[in-house]
Amino acid sequence: MNINLAHRVDALTPSSTLAITAKAKELKSQGLDIIGLGAGEPDFNTPENIIEAAYQSMKEGATKYTPAAGLPELKKAVINKLKRDQDLLYKPSEIIIGNGAKHVLYTLFQVILNDGDEVIIPTPYWVSYPEHVKLAGGVPVYVEGKEENDFKISPDQLKTAITNKTKAIIINSPSNPTGMIYSQEELAALGELCIEHNVLIVSDEIYEKLVYGENNHVSIAQISPQLKDITLIINGVSKSHSMTGWRIGYAAGNEKIVAAMADLASHSTSNPTTTSQYGALEAYNGPQTAVEQMRQAFEERLNIIYDKLISIPGVECKKPQGAFYLYPNVKEAAHIAGYKDVDQLVEMLLEEALVAVIPGSSFGSPDNIRISYATSLEALEEAVSRIHSFIEKKGKAASHIV
Repeated sequence: MNINLAHRVDALTPSSTLAITAKAKELKSQGLDIIGLGAGEPDFNTPENIIEAAYQSMKEGATKYTPAAGLPELKKAVINKLKRDQDLLYKPSEIIIGNGAKHVLYTLFQVILNDGDEVIIPTPYWVSYPEHVKLAGGVPVYVEGKEENDFKISPDQLKTAITNKTKAIIINSPSNPTGMIYSQEELAALGELCIEHNVLIVSDEIYEKLVYGENNHVSIAQISPQLKDITLIINGVSKSHSMTGWRIGYAAGNEKIVAAMADLASHSTSNPTTTSQYGALEAYNGPQTAVEQMRQAFEERLNIIYDKLISIPGVECKKPQGAFYLYPNVKEAAHIAGYKDVDQLVEMLLEEALVAVIPGSSFGSPDNIRISYATSLEALEEAVSRIHSFIEKKGKAASHIV
């Protein structure tokens, strides 16, 4: 039988992060000593109090359906968290709980986009943003966050990109893949244009708890009531509480949009996993000690590994301000090693140096690679040492041939 798939899925680009992680695991299963620096998830286990709370909820019979938009108690916990952390006030009708922040984003674009609507996506971008927009019939419009501007876009760039078809802009701060953070002043300047042109702001704040040094996370929604009115905050427990597999995220924002998202969720997922919701309830209401301990561990790794990374020939890197990724420019390193581009370098790093990283072409910036430091310091130091040795060895061989 000849099966023709829907055009909407034919146009999808597979997730390179998942693909490379899967290939690394496959090679590792063959006995190769692969160090994987690709996956975007904390290497810590979920805190014990969260696991225990979820277990107790099951023991007490909380294994049935919940409302499609999430447990009322969890909505309240999210409201309290937003008040505590950002001094933002929301009603339960302005909160929806979903099956991870990714699912919340997908649902959001399904309810706000019509065919041909444009969504401005700064590059480098998280790999799923364009796919979510395309699946909803929208058109991704890419605006380059230049490396010399810490990978952030300017108001002038935004103004140029806005058309009469622009429906929304995605702001991800701290950023995946760059780890950079927009300041309050930068957000305010972008926000003014969004207010002027009636552009919705999708503020992905999933890495808000992972901020380092003197840097601070600011939600664009907290800058003014006008910006709050046009902003949809996207967040969840995956990165902050090391709960990637639990799949709980949320959106906070316009009541009409949230209601439409809940209606769609009622026909697609029924409700977020009940047990996971009780785990997330404890994550937000319980002690936050583990969150800070994990943040400190990531910051320590960053400070140690950063200097080692930039000592590699041909590698330049802006020091990240948050998240748990390094995003070095390795175009010159690829040239030194004798490769035509960074994608080829990434391929050879996996096959010969046994180190898995993600090519920047997956994020819209082909001269870079993404390195996750959500792994042990020992593994990180060994991986960077392998990359360093590999570049030097290949560089000597290439110069000898010349």
